Amino acid sequence: MEKVISDKLSPPDTWVDEYADYLYSYALYRISDSDAAEDLVQDTFTAALAARSRFKGKSSEKTWLTSILKNKIIDFFRKRYREKTDLVEDIDKFSLDQFFDDRDNWAIKPQKWLQNPQKTFEDSEFMNILQKCLEKISPKQADAFRLREISQLDTEEICKVLNISTTNYWVLMHRARLYMRRCLEIKWFSPESGESNL
Repeated sequence: MEKVISDKLSPPDTWVDEYADYLYSYALYRISDSDAAEDLVQDTFTAALAARSRFKGKSSEKTWLTSILKNKIIDFFRKRYREKTDLVEDIDKFSLDQFFDDRDNWAIKPQKWLQNPQKTFEDSEFMNILQKCLEKISPKQADAFRLREISQLDTEEICKVLNISTTNYWVLMHRARLYMRRCLEIKWFSPESGESNL
């Protein structure tokens, strides 16, 4: 029987000071709800305390807590989308006409983004702009986008979490990516472009 190595954990009363800010930011960027993010961090610490004796030391304490939080976030989305919905709801908050001309060519061609994606993602100013752009699309589109692009879940898992079909997922993601691309080009990558109606 494999020996449990729970002594590799720091005392639970230090977790809040050491990890709460990181875990809160992690949750907030994935769900965009500050109250729910706080609750999820608290739930993470509670679950970690209950599972403390099973920690085997195969990862760092921070990674272990983050994986618990990731599961809590997935549960959060599952609860939100318990009832089956086959139709994409509220996805036309913006018109796709602004992206394409009457021959289905790009009305405005996508720009080349020259920044380092990892450094950009770590920039808190960029993350604020990303969140503002996500607020302008439907909640289901935003959730699909967050689960795929931020939480890195695969299509099958996202469909289960959101309780949608694969076709529904691809429609949500296509529209979300179109809008997010344009919004980020205007508000982050080309600030000289000024404000837009996006």
